[in-house]
Amino acid sequence: MQFGIFSVSDVTPDPTTGRAPDDSERVRSMLTIAQHADAAGLDVFATGEHHNPPFVASSPTTMLGYLAGVTKDITLSTATTLITTNDPVRLAEEYAMLQVISDGRMDLMMGRGNTGPVYPWFGQDIRNGIPLAVENYALLRRLWTEDVVDWEGKFRTPLQGFTATPRPLDGVPPFVWHGSIRSPEIAEQAAYYGDGFLHNNIFWPMHHTRQMVRFYRQRYEHHGHGRADQAIVGLGGQVFLHRNSQEAVRQFRPYFDVAPVYGHGPSLEDFSAQTPLTVGSPQQVIDRYASFVDDVGYYQRQMFLIDHAGLPLKTVLEQIDLLAGEVVPELRKIVEAKRPADDVPLNPPTHAERVAAARAAGRTAATHVGDGVDAVTGARAEESVR
Repeated sequence: MQFGIFSVSDVTPDPTTGRAPDDSERVRSMLTIAQHADAAGLDVFATGEHHNPPFVASSPTTMLGYLAGVTKDITLSTATTLITTNDPVRLAEEYAMLQVISDGRMDLMMGRGNTGPVYPWFGQDIRNGIPLAVENYALLRRLWTEDVVDWEGKFRTPLQGFTATPRPLDGVPPFVWHGSIRSPEIAEQAAYYGDGFLHNNIFWPMHHTRQMVRFYRQRYEHHGHGRADQAIVGLGGQVFLHRNSQEAVRQFRPYFDVAPVYGHGPSLEDFSAQTPLTVGSPQQVIDRYASFVDDVGYYQRQMFLIDHAGLPLKTVLEQIDLLAGEVVPELRKIVEAKRPADDVPLNPPTHAERVAAARAAGRTAATHVGDGVDAVTGARAEESVR
């Protein structure tokens, strides 16, 4: 199982000091957090996508492209790529470029976001959220898998003889997750294509998460991609750690009370009881998150939200150290022992694994598409795979 962190990129005053970072400081802190997570040995860093205050992550591929050059091992991903309001052509090009720059050390998660006003800002209607997600992703896949695309749909201008560049690395597109917390249509979309499904259940009780994951698994098997237990599943989560559980609660409570994603609502105790939020000792986090496999079956990626609500950068880096050093090694050991069979994927597929599988099935596409004629010899160019 992979373990990682994701950021929603909120700019929130620290309630204990009243100080708020400016946008530049917040962006730079996210870069530091990602690099620290890589050095600490976590598996994934993911950034959200927002186009409104108090959030700053408006350009995920810019951030992840920079991080590709300054990190070594960590998988770079998105906590949301807005498939509804981004142009699929730009998504195809930007994420193929990121795939090349990172040498395949990336994936991405499609989502509709949770900010209603973003739709008209980008010329769309929120009432078309699901149809936009379906149509735009269908086009995105064609742009990655077909060298020349003729296309006509409802929500953008037609394409005639269009080729997205650069072509995907080694002729194989990035691995895609679909994120949803309440829409079975998105779980169905993930299952139809054989993609991953991540239920970012930071606001939801486990019985709802269990229902969504079960539906995705059933539909994955229905569409012929493998058994239900072989489907690629991820979950979201939230933790705040201290070696003394009472001290963890004392330190985190003021941040919880003002957090833009859930502050001014239920108490910390009630919210923790109803959602994956766990504030306590490393052992308490291990015990709780180890039980999730029993609820949803073995899954391949567990993500944690830890850098929000005005928490100081120093505190976030300390949280990463506790998570990577004291929680993840033990948690990984426990949950991987619960994998039901050797042919159930241990982790999401790597780029190298996807290339090998595509080549074995004869599904790799061209890595460069020109005019089909070699400029030197005049011969017809063959599709090439590195």
